[in-house]
Amino acid sequence: MPYDERQAEVISQNCHIPLLLASIMSARGLSADSAEAYIVPKLQNLMPNPSVLKDMDKAAIKIAEAIIAGKKIGIIGDYDVDGATSSSVLRLFLESVGIQPDIHIPERDEGYGPSTMAFDNFKKQGIDFVITTDCGTTAFDVFDYAKAQGFDVIVLDHHEAEVRLPDVYALVNPKRLDEENDYPYLKYMAAVGVVFLTIVAINRELRSRDFYKEHQEPQLMKWLDLVALGTVCDVVPLIGLNRAFVRQGLKVMAQRQNIGIKVLADKAGLTESPTAFHLGYILGPRINACGRVGEASLGNKLLCCQNTEEAEKLATKLDEFNSQRKEIENYVLEEAITILDSKDSEYPIAFAAGKNWHQGVVGIVAGKLKERYNLPSFVMSIEEDEVKGSARSIPQIDLGALIISAKEKGILTKGGGHTMAAGYSLQEDKIEEFRVFVGEYVKQRLGEEAIVPVLEYDCAVDLRAATVELAEQMEMLEPYGAGNPEPKLIIKNVRFKKAGIVGSGHVRCFLSSDSGGSLKAMAFRASDNELGQAILNNHNEVFDVLGTLRLDNWLGRNSVQFIIDDAKRITQ
Repeated sequence: MPYDERQAEVISQNCHIPLLLASIMSARGLSADSAEAYIVPKLQNLMPNPSVLKDMDKAAIKIAEAIIAGKKIGIIGDYDVDGATSSSVLRLFLESVGIQPDIHIPERDEGYGPSTMAFDNFKKQGIDFVITTDCGTTAFDVFDYAKAQGFDVIVLDHHEAEVRLPDVYALVNPKRLDEENDYPYLKYMAAVGVVFLTIVAINRELRSRDFYKEHQEPQLMKWLDLVALGTVCDVVPLIGLNRAFVRQGLKVMAQRQNIGIKVLADKAGLTESPTAFHLGYILGPRINACGRVGEASLGNKLLCCQNTEEAEKLATKLDEFNSQRKEIENYVLEEAITILDSKDSEYPIAFAAGKNWHQGVVGIVAGKLKERYNLPSFVMSIEEDEVKGSARSIPQIDLGALIISAKEKGILTKGGGHTMAAGYSLQEDKIEEFRVFVGEYVKQRLGEEAIVPVLEYDCAVDLRAATVELAEQMEMLEPYGAGNPEPKLIIKNVRFKKAGIVGSGHVRCFLSSDSGGSLKAMAFRASDNELGQAILNNHNEVFDVLGTLRLDNWLGRNSVQFIIDDAKRITQ
């Protein structure tokens, strides 16, 4: 990627880092002024006064008064990782100040977000004050019902908002269209980040009312491990405050104080200090699995668990659900690919619907179809009473805006989401109308330009430079994730040696070059694709390879390996 050489030199000198890292940072738009905060993101420098968000003070005062009065509080969360961590952070805070909230996490068949059933259940328990986390911004009808039943409702959310807001006591959401936008990076927060800002505001209010003269004040920083987990797994950009949340949260997680996370990590065989990769690909999917194919409330229960024996039982269930999820996901993915490959589409979208598809995996399948076809992907499960779908996008298409537009036109019954991911519901007789709407919407915004996948890289290095030292230096750029991807390197003019298949279709080999050097490399799940076949069947040909350089600490070894994403044969 192009970068400003002068800017890179200044970053290197000011931050005392290698020029290679400074060049990558420059290419990513960082300046000499912002580089230090990027390398060492500090919460005290990046966290604003929570009061900058609309309705925050109103919400904090209301919740603080409920705590002081010992009022019953209900919490409605979502069934994904952000929902589980959001409801858990709020629950743990309330428990620390003497309130035992009642938690409602909807099962998939109940649908996303607050429901009349949830409020009916709260009513039976004598609860008339409810806080929603990671949901509620567009739940107009449900909240009208709740208000008629005498409920006070506070919404803590981060999903796309409409001009119209629901009739609730307070709605804290950095994506409200009437926000001042003085701190634009707040719009990138996951719901768990919004909840953390809220408990900071509540804590401040309780302190101002002398609540902690008779009660022990909680240490809010100890819940940053949950904030990091939800932030990474909701695939929000790891920039600004989010980057600080994850960097500090990983440090907290490494202390293994949360019993549920500790047990889940042990169950997954995670023994090293956690990184954003472990959160997104090892811990997160297991928590997600309970909301997809199991009992949706188990994620919240595990993350709030105070008993190791109970945590072991919960973690075992999550592991089992995750295995089931993989099997179901593979079945639905194969069916969807068959549908898409059997006919041409007049629109630049991947659009598939099927009966008996488990609605808990349609989001994952949509993501895999997006990767396979490089198109905005929409996958739907046709149920008896309605169709429930999920979508994943490419950078050119804002799914949140698309879903809101489809709702306004009466095509969808409900839905919401972010720029890159969304969920929605509709009637079966509206599927074709939705397909045409989506197709025209995407076609109009893309124009006639073909969608061509582009693999960008950060820099080229010599094989001999791909060392443990370089991999350790590049760790300074972590945490990696959306908005801050792991640096992609090109190593030129290498040959594949000792290639073979290991594990579940992975291709392992060694890279060598005429100028010297050897590097262990791996292409994951590549044995049956073009890349894997090129590695396995090469005839001492020369390639440029694209991928990532990672430390390999397996069995205590201190070495590196190259993860191959793509390779280009060089004509001699």
